[in-house]
Amino acid sequence: MENGSSSTGDAELDRAVSQWLRYDENPKTASMVQDLVRDGAIEALKKCFSSRMEFGTAGLRAAMGPGTSCMNDLTIIQTTQGFCRYLEESFDDFKDRGVVIGYDARAHPPSGGRSKRFASLAAAVFISRGVPVHLFSDITPTPFVPFTVSHMRLCAGIMVTASHNPKQDNGYKVYWENGAQIVSPHDKGIAKAIEENLEPWPESWSAEEALKSLLLKDPYKDIHTQYFKAIQKHCHHRDINKRSEVKIVHTSVHGVGHTFVQSAFNAFDLHPPYAVEEQKDPDPEFPTVKYPNPEEGEGVLTLSFALAEKEGATVVLANDPDADRLAIAEKQESGQWRVFSGNELGALLGWWMFRCWKAQNSDAAGVKNLYMLASTVSSKILRAIALKEGFHFEETLTGFKWMGNRARELLDQGKMVLFAFEEAIGYMCSPSVLDKDGVSAAAIAGEMISYLATKSSSLSQQVTTIYEEYGYHLSKNSYFICHDQDVIRSLFERLRGHGGQKDSYPTECGRFSISAVRDLTTGYDSNQPGNKAVLPTSSSSQMITFTFSNGGVATIRTSGTEPKIKYYTELCAAPGNSDVTHLKKELDDLVVAIVEKFLEPQKNKLQPKPA
Repeated sequence: MENGSSSTGDAELDRAVSQWLRYDENPKTASMVQDLVRDGAIEALKKCFSSRMEFGTAGLRAAMGPGTSCMNDLTIIQTTQGFCRYLEESFDDFKDRGVVIGYDARAHPPSGGRSKRFASLAAAVFISRGVPVHLFSDITPTPFVPFTVSHMRLCAGIMVTASHNPKQDNGYKVYWENGAQIVSPHDKGIAKAIEENLEPWPESWSAEEALKSLLLKDPYKDIHTQYFKAIQKHCHHRDINKRSEVKIVHTSVHGVGHTFVQSAFNAFDLHPPYAVEEQKDPDPEFPTVKYPNPEEGEGVLTLSFALAEKEGATVVLANDPDADRLAIAEKQESGQWRVFSGNELGALLGWWMFRCWKAQNSDAAGVKNLYMLASTVSSKILRAIALKEGFHFEETLTGFKWMGNRARELLDQGKMVLFAFEEAIGYMCSPSVLDKDGVSAAAIAGEMISYLATKSSSLSQQVTTIYEEYGYHLSKNSYFICHDQDVIRSLFERLRGHGGQKDSYPTECGRFSISAVRDLTTGYDSNQPGNKAVLPTSSSSQMITFTFSNGGVATIRTSGTEPKIKYYTELCAAPGNSDVTHLKKELDDLVVAIVEKFLEPQKNKLQPKPA
């Protein structure tokens, strides 16, 4: 092995390490690898070099550190070289149109990994091939990148972010020319091109030179103006906003959201929200939270509640660190705080978007042109609203890449996509951004809250009103942690081979009778002609949905980015069935049955979600 190091005794590992040390010009990651080799740390080396990061539901995401399985200068260069080559093959006018690159504030001092540095190296790769690059000069929310792709008609976009992941992680999120995240076959094509372009090109490391290039433009000022202009199309109650006395607290959880949410409120003539001082500035250490993920609920919102109590505010808005998602909590009359689930917020925002559209469109026929979307593991509440109001509702696979691409197809057909959401607190309230957007959603929620206040109503009361009109939709989602792929495989295979027979699914779960099964791993759907699923299938991920005779729906799936088996359950009641106590008990009993009969946590040694 080079650099005077000794062999590890594993020829393939030696080859990978040797190639790495030949290519890596970052002194921190290079010396980390050299130290591991010197110390004979074979297991640690295998962890760094046994695999290359793969494109998942959100591009690349991994810990920052040395080696092919981590995010670092060299893997960013290799990934961008592959992506660049793939784009060159895909677009004749690539060198006229170019790409946009954005980044958040993440940093990992031990390896020298930093979002801004990764973005600059990616820019250097494109510029070395004569491709124009629109590189933001400062941190931006993730939604700015797909907005820029669509607004400037670029070929692609890259956002360097790990969203709400732990602090040591980073990611590389990719958008296609349609303004949506990439889907197959692009992911496979890019992965192949990366493998074919592993050796850094002569100027790929020249980030400093690239930043002086005439091919580099800074879109920050223009996009800032255009984005806030675009979202104002969704401001319908400016007078109410100006007069509103509702006090709102906002936290950006040490991420990028503060400035942008302030600007969004300003664009809607809403009073600026109170900012949680300890969390408003970007800090890659995320010092005040265990996980920088507002989906975790109260733990992340403790400081927000304290500020709200101090200022007399009744609502808290929280973005995740790249501001593409939004959590909301509201103070109840009891003095307790209610953190809304992603499904409840989907109901509220979907209701509000339709209400505003209806107030502006007296033509009853226009409703036939309207669409709302939700991922298949999200609440079916939009379906219930659509059935009653006459617009279209469609389900997609999990992940906003599917909703973004479907929205683009519908928009290209002249349809209007009013709203899309997923239960993981992701909302698309404007077709200007074909991805989840926590900035526009924050302002739109601010207006909805101000409007409800004029009717002496609250978010909690409005959720109840929606359920009473369109039918209660109660959901309960959670997960188990499992690092053993064999256990996961056998768990799902047992569900597919019920009673020891292949392709035979359970017909009941405890006392609950199953009326339909859809398996998007194998493409089976008992509700479709020939039992063939309509939604795209993927044999590389596990996902089975059971529909129950009592109006219950349960999906069990593996996570694309974490060692989790997730379950999503919902009980959909008909309008008029408002015995909430009974419905909640029925859902609780269903969840217990699914966990005990289908997941068998004791037998499979599954770790429950941390309390």
